[in-house]
Amino acid sequence: MRPPIDRLRVHYFLVKLGIEFHYPARLYLVGGTTLVYEGLRQQSLDIDISYEVADEHEAEFSRVIRRLKEDMQINIELASPGDFIPLPAGWKERAKFVGRFGQVDVFHFDLYSTALSKIERGREGDYEDILAMLRSEQINMVELESAFANILPRVERESLKRDPDKFIRNFAALRARVGG
Repeated sequence: MRPPIDRLRVHYFLVKLGIEFHYPARLYLVGGTTLVYEGLRQQSLDIDISYEVADEHEAEFSRVIRRLKEDMQINIELASPGDFIPLPAGWKERAKFVGRFGQVDVFHFDLYSTALSKIERGREGDYEDILAMLRSEQINMVELESAFANILPRVERESLKRDPDKFIRNFAALRARVGG
């Protein structure tokens, strides 16, 4: 079992990635990794990432990630809220810039997309994460409602796996926790 991931290990991973990967890339920290990096949660089991890199550098990027995973004894998973929900309009523009590590620009994946994917899943820990994002003002309920309304019709249309009625119930459960 590999040790849990804390903020320092995430930062060290980013520094090492910037040193070892020598081409432009856009890396997104996703989900719990963002929460850990922003101090909203103490640790995570893995570093969740999504990325964009030129096709001709894709294999090298994968090699570097695999090497860092082994050298640092960390779990690194490819994940995106888009794997679970349709992404709301403007998600890319809302990605929060973290920093530049070598030629790798690092962002937090859109936190509204992250919150919506956690609402869709609806686990207790997911609600706690969303409440932490709301309390820290990383997101606000008005914008979250808007993003929810933006994707809800697409959940029904675009997904055989996702249940729009469950998503609506889960969002109502969040509203009740927030007190609205």
